[in-house]
Amino acid sequence: MRLVAAIMALALLGAGPSDPPVVRVRLTTGAGVIVLAIDARHAPVTARNFLNYVDDGRLDGTRFYRAARRKGQPELGFVQGGIDTDARRRLDPVAFEPTSKTGLRHVDGAISMARYDNLASGTANFSLLVGAAPNMDARPGSPGYAVFGRVVSGMNVVKRILAMPTFPGGEGAMKGQILARPVAIVKAERLDGTPHPTGRAKVWELFR
Repeated sequence: MRLVAAIMALALLGAGPSDPPVVRVRLTTGAGVIVLAIDARHAPVTARNFLNYVDDGRLDGTRFYRAARRKGQPELGFVQGGIDTDARRRLDPVAFEPTSKTGLRHVDGAISMARYDNLASGTANFSLLVGAAPNMDARPGSPGYAVFGRVVSGMNVVKRILAMPTFPGGEGAMKGQILARPVAIVKAERLDGTPHPTGRAKVWELFR
């Protein structure tokens, strides 16, 4: 009975055979190619979630939409991309893996899962860091954000996106950070291991 339950749970997660400890993912964007190393060993839940979106093709045709530059140091900050608010592409939110659990840190080139105030609200929006951001790590009084890998190629592309013009308006933390011309994520594809599509309906494809 326990074996059957475990198999059913894996099916619901879209998981198949174990992924390699590190899975490279290539993002082909309108600004160039970025290669990520997804850390399935230290952040298995967040990594598996991201790879579900990659293996399903849910990130194909999405975009980078945010460039958050530091005040006084505009060459540093992060860019944010993913499905944005497109609910048609969304899978169930993923459990939160803080840096205090994974041992990963918001170093230069880190990829971090975006979320709302609810810790278990991460889906497929992610940030790529230019420069370290230890304030985004878990610390007393703040749970931080979940790191699940890093950029291994294409940091020049990330920096190019970070430097692109943004709208002056907006609200809250994203005020002045929305890209005037979002950068397309044309395709996201894994370079290691075997894809494990979730089998969930691709609703967005019905509205092309």
